[in-house]
Amino acid sequence: MGLKLYLDLLSQPCRAVYIFAKRNGIPFELRPVDLLKGQQASKEFSQVNSLQRLPALRDSHFTLAESVAILIYLSDRYQTAAHWYPPDLQARVHIHEYLGWHADCIRGTFGVPLWTQVLAPLIGSQVPKDKVERNRAFIEQALRQLEDKFLRDKAFLAGHQVTLADLMALEELIQPVAVGYNLFEGRLRLAAWRERVEAFLGVGLCQEARGPILSILEKAANKAIPAPLPEAYPSMLRRIVRIP
Repeated sequence: MGLKLYLDLLSQPCRAVYIFAKRNGIPFELRPVDLLKGQQASKEFSQVNSLQRLPALRDSHFTLAESVAILIYLSDRYQTAAHWYPPDLQARVHIHEYLGWHADCIRGTFGVPLWTQVLAPLIGSQVPKDKVERNRAFIEQALRQLEDKFLRDKAFLAGHQVTLADLMALEELIQPVAVGYNLFEGRLRLAAWRERVEAFLGVGLCQEARGPILSILEKAANKAIPAPLPEAYPSMLRRIVRIP
């Protein structure tokens, strides 16, 4: 049994795992799980991850959930270049410093524009205007902190080389861009950082991974996104309710 990655590339963390594996030549079998069809709630997938969340990994009889844990596992298991997750303690904790902040201030916040414009309407719901405005303010605040605390005058978020922190951050920031919120406009440091990270990862690979998200507005306008299956409604409604 080889390595299997359970992913839906509409998901930011799934794209980060996919890009990391591809960029590092890690052989894996892609097991697509369609979130909008509620496939994460299936009995088959629950045997891989009882949390019913993506991404997930199965390596022989070993299973693992959560994108950060998966990226760390892959970096050690396949002995990828040290810059991704350095052996030096202080370098590593800087990565974890960012990832801890990311979980609180980026993850979930930057996905709201997609829910507002595309996903909530699919199930006949909408995000209240006050929440939309509040979320926009949260995004702007997080972007200032991202630049002033983490990026500053460095080439990358945790130092002078690409790390897992940059990969996780970039795919989250792409999510609002895909639905028309160009948060890189007017932010020269952030835009230059994006160019450096994408050049290192490979622009073609980034575009490949982002295909589903970059086409989602067009599909929504053409009513080409199938209605989610009933199995997906509970988790989608929970996500909408959790928007602050």
